Amino acid sequence: MKEQIKTKSDSDEALEQEEELESNSDNQLVTNNVDNDDEDEMDLANFNADAVKRKKRKKGIIYISNIPKHMNVTRLREILADFGKIGRVYLQPEKQPGSGKDKATKKKKHKRLNLNFTEGWVEFESKRVAKQIVPLLNNKQISTRKKSQFYDSLWSMKYLPRFKWIHLTERMNYEQATHRQRLQTEVSQARRETTFFQNNLDRSEHIKKLAKKAKKMKTSGDNS
Repeated sequence: MKEQIKTKSDSDEALEQEEELESNSDNQLVTNNVDNDDEDEMDLANFNADAVKRKKRKKGIIYISNIPKHMNVTRLREILADFGKIGRVYLQPEKQPGSGKDKATKKKKHKRLNLNFTEGWVEFESKRVAKQIVPLLNNKQISTRKKSQFYDSLWSMKYLPRFKWIHLTERMNYEQATHRQRLQTEVSQARRETTFFQNNLDRSEHIKKLAKKAKKMKTSGDNS
């Protein structure tokens, strides 16, 4: 009887140990599930953040091929701001013809006021607005007010698909680099021409001196 009780006690103890192991295993499984849920929530948060970035409005750029006189960045922005939020604006200045230094000095203060532009780029914060504004305004009067400076001027614009502001920046940088390179080439060419002319002048003077000296020697020989 005692042996049976002892055996039963041992069996109960083994059963309790087995239940404890199962309990620990369940707790570990629950903990792992909680950790996995946390990771899933983090992945979901990252996914949502990426989705928000993807849904972020893409900007659109329009090209204006003709800028009327008296139009500048400020006025252009004021006019087009009625149709949508505007980002960056760039107008290409008209190349000024060469003029005398005195005339340039006198009108130096007025150059900015009288500056004209040939073409321009306008960035809209919404790509959709940029697309819609072109058919709405292209070949239409800039202003319908008769007293306006732009009453007789028409919009000439085009939407630029897949065009980004960085492309314009790269273009301007390239044009500036090309302009500097052209100036350097012209300066180098002018220096070479000046050096060539100076060398020819020195050579001509040297030849004249030799001829004069030879003439003197010949005259001296004839006299003797």
